[in-house]
Amino acid sequence: MALKHEPSASSYQPHQSVQHALRVLETVAQRGVGVTDVELARVCELPADQLTALLRMLRREGFVRQIADGAYVTGETLTRLDSAEGREAALADQLQRTLDELRDLVGAAVYMSRYVDGEIRVTQYAAGPETPAVNEWVDFRSSAHASAIGKSLLGQLDVNGRRDHLSRHKMARLTSRTITNEKVLLSKLASQPPTVPVLDLQEYAVGTVCAAVPITAGATVGCLALSLPLEHAHRLHRAADRLNRGAAPVLLSLAI
Repeated sequence: MALKHEPSASSYQPHQSVQHALRVLETVAQRGVGVTDVELARVCELPADQLTALLRMLRREGFVRQIADGAYVTGETLTRLDSAEGREAALADQLQRTLDELRDLVGAAVYMSRYVDGEIRVTQYAAGPETPAVNEWVDFRSSAHASAIGKSLLGQLDVNGRRDHLSRHKMARLTSRTITNEKVLLSKLASQPPTVPVLDLQEYAVGTVCAAVPITAGATVGCLALSLPLEHAHRLHRAADRLNRGAAPVLLSLAI
């Protein structure tokens, strides 16, 4: 199966958008009584079109809201996440809403995963009747070498971290496409551009293709991933591009 890579999937960097969004939120919070888009553009030194897109995303996710005179003030989501009390539950709820939106946007099951204490953990996911989740026939914790999730997370570790993980988890052959040679896998991970989605073309499970993009925030190594049945493989690159572009709200929630 030949899948042509679309360059657009590597051109967008959600981390940069998050940095701009944090500057906007900081300015809104400092003003308290409200700040106009003109003032935000001046203080944050952002072009009007870029600021408009950021404010649209921040309003949609509830980080800011627009009051009667058109000025922007902090929104309910920011208030909840900024509070120490109940932050963990508020963050989980916010992330689930974002994952549900991403599922509908990309037309695929979407997963959030983190690398915690040397193991892969799928912490949340969004699926549905038209976007079924992948059948986890082999525990994701022991199949990092084969899954898009695993390869994305391993790719964010240093070489010693990758080797340590592989030393604890045998690289079993799950399908005819699974890489079982450690040297080959490490070479592929080293050459993977950080802004290009990692793909799994039936390496984990026959009949399923997947893609993953990093969502590292601070010291936390994480990724967003999607899965599609093989008959929808022609949509994989476009869906991965949309997933990458939709990663900013997840990163922003984790960064606040």
